[in-house]
Amino acid sequence: MTTVQSTGRGTGEARVSRPDEPIARRPSRRPPGSSTRRFAAAAWGLAGILAIVLIWEGYKLLGPADGVVIGDARVLPRTTDLAMPHVWDMIGRLAEPVTRSPSAQPLWAVVALAALTTLGIAAVGWLVGVVVGIGLALVMQRWRIAEWGLLPWIVLSQTVPLIASYLAFFPIAIGALKGLQSPDRIHEELMQTYAAGYLQTLVKLRFPAAVPYLLPALRLGAANAVIGAVVAEVSTGLQGGIGRILIQFAGQASGDPSKAWGPIFGAIVLGLVAAGSVALLGVILRNYRRTEEAA
Repeated sequence: MTTVQSTGRGTGEARVSRPDEPIARRPSRRPPGSSTRRFAAAAWGLAGILAIVLIWEGYKLLGPADGVVIGDARVLPRTTDLAMPHVWDMIGRLAEPVTRSPSAQPLWAVVALAALTTLGIAAVGWLVGVVVGIGLALVMQRWRIAEWGLLPWIVLSQTVPLIASYLAFFPIAIGALKGLQSPDRIHEELMQTYAAGYLQTLVKLRFPAAVPYLLPALRLGAANAVIGAVVAEVSTGLQGGIGRILIQFAGQASGDPSKAWGPIFGAIVLGLVAAGSVALLGVILRNYRRTEEAA
């Protein structure tokens, strides 16, 4: 079995190691300025949250009570406490009991339990999307006629709202296909020169080259899986998930408007957790992420 190793970034040169030759591992070096970039990313994230809070409270303070209406359409919501509670009221409501019963759990605990249920459903959907997406990508990469026949239908499936909400395979299939097709021609020819078979080329060349394309696709697929799980809970009435308590608490918003925002916060955090969990794969596969980091 032969292994292709790149000798330089963007030089097009490559080195092929023989089966009896030990492969020198590339020392793991942290790119210069990586700590600064992470700090800047965290700072921008906090700044974005603060900007949303300021816009919310600013519009609530200065906006018309009946909202902004153009023609017969309301383009901005009402600014009453029923429609737009204060941010501190919504956050404070999370620590209060979900009902007036003495044994009632705090709202955040109910939301957390519902989020775990939805996370389990989303995880199953994501795993199915990974298997189906990578499987389709392998078929399309192996046979060009399969790509011509399947790719238009994969793209077309995302125009149907029901399918787009439930299936997370679309970004994974597209990202995996682009990654599997990304190796340079010189690397493919080197593998052919040493009589490497399709499976050897796939494992030693195409899969490592696909990592920078596949990781963002997996993160997007995880977010889509969460959306699909919430939509499934709302449409099917499945008990115990974020989607179900979102409908229940929305029906109680007239008497407790801040309570209805608890599941919404839970869904936001759930999406961030799902996408962040995929980032753990990036830590494991950090030696293959040079293209993604450079981008």
